[in-house]
Amino acid sequence: MVSTRHHPREFPSPERAAKELVKSPPATTNANSRKWTHTPAAALTIWLIFSVPLVLWDASYVLLRPHSMPGGRLHSPVFAPYALYGTIDYIYGWPAFNARNGFTAAQTIMNLIETIGYIWYLSIVYLYGSTVVSGRGSQQGSKGFLWLLKGNKVVAGRIGALALLVAYTASIMTLSKTILYWLNEVFSGFDNIGHNDPLALILYWIIPNGAWIIFPSYNIYFLGGEILSSLELATPRQKVGRPKST
Repeated sequence: MVSTRHHPREFPSPERAAKELVKSPPATTNANSRKWTHTPAAALTIWLIFSVPLVLWDASYVLLRPHSMPGGRLHSPVFAPYALYGTIDYIYGWPAFNARNGFTAAQTIMNLIETIGYIWYLSIVYLYGSTVVSGRGSQQGSKGFLWLLKGNKVVAGRIGALALLVAYTASIMTLSKTILYWLNEVFSGFDNIGHNDPLALILYWIIPNGAWIIFPSYNIYFLGGEILSSLELATPRQKVGRPKST
């Protein structure tokens, strides 16, 4: 039998080893040591570049009523399409305005809050984003409008994480508000759109408003998946306690 008298210390018991393992900080892996990056999807940035100007145009029409409505001094040519849309959806037309319906302006204010978040997100992606080069990681390079439409870009560090959180939150706001917009019609007996024939309703109301359900849902799925993956790989945040008195 081999003697262990000269071993510097006794081997710890299994119970003691387990306690020491729990107390010791987790080892840093290669995945955690790399700087975290957010990867903006090309579909997300394309949708925002398309939708943000439309939302700002829509908000301008609502907040400038009645001057932006048919017969108003600001109506033509900027807001001329609303002459038709106001007859499709009365919430944008004279019936709701004359009835002092506050839902139109209230949802517009929420639109602007979401849009501020989206504009901030696009600004962060443009200012702090880097192009991913195959085999060479990410690097700064020339940027332009078309650069935002590409998918081979990342935003690293805390600013990238914050941008991801803002875009995810704004997308949930957009989807929730759009569903509320639809439910308002359902529970009011289609008071604002029930006068349309099926073809006009599909072309001028369901398809345009449906886009603000489909694309935000995709954004939530994509961004939420990225958040979930990051949480699965993250180490628990250590609580900072008071030092023990001796």
